[in-house]
Amino acid sequence: MVDFIIDAQARDDLGKGASRRLRRNASMVPGIIYGGDKAPKSVSVLAKDLAKLLENEAVFSHILTVNVAGQKESVLIKALQRHPAKGFVLHIDFQRMVAGQKITTTIPLHFINEATAIGVKQDGGEISHITGEVEISCLPKDLPEFIEVDMANVELDQIVHLSDLKAPKGVELVALAHNNDLPVATIHTPRVQSTDEAATGGETPTAE
Repeated sequence: MVDFIIDAQARDDLGKGASRRLRRNASMVPGIIYGGDKAPKSVSVLAKDLAKLLENEAVFSHILTVNVAGQKESVLIKALQRHPAKGFVLHIDFQRMVAGQKITTTIPLHFINEATAIGVKQDGGEISHITGEVEISCLPKDLPEFIEVDMANVELDQIVHLSDLKAPKGVELVALAHNNDLPVATIHTPRVQSTDEAATGGETPTAE
């Protein structure tokens, strides 16, 4: 398992103006560490360090270590605020992990055996992913990196639901716990284009 560690600095200069100055003058991203039985802690991290950390999809479903002046905090990334046009991170929320206390978070789904699925290999169907992630509840020690969705035995026109997934021991699917058996994926008959659509790349000709 990968260990994710990032250095941070405590900050006392708060507010929107302070956050803008932090990003502009020091290339830092403001953030907060909260949760557990400790008071919230305002921090900042180097923008380049954070960008490198976020390149790995697994970081969103792993417990991270934030090192603040030698004091280490075990956290999850709970929320990111990004610039609406440029996409860089404006603010980050870290949630503290407490041993023995359940957490609720979202992890990715990894789809396997798609090419050899019955509905694809035997019937020429196409797979549609209805969702690529799932909300779970578990203890920090049981947090999985992802949950697999095995498509091998899925037939044409069959829908895979949350109840079909094999969650690791100690992991609860939140929607399913609330009797909401959401669809995850399906195999369907490929849409057949008409002659006119095929000739125009799928667009319907319009009169001049």
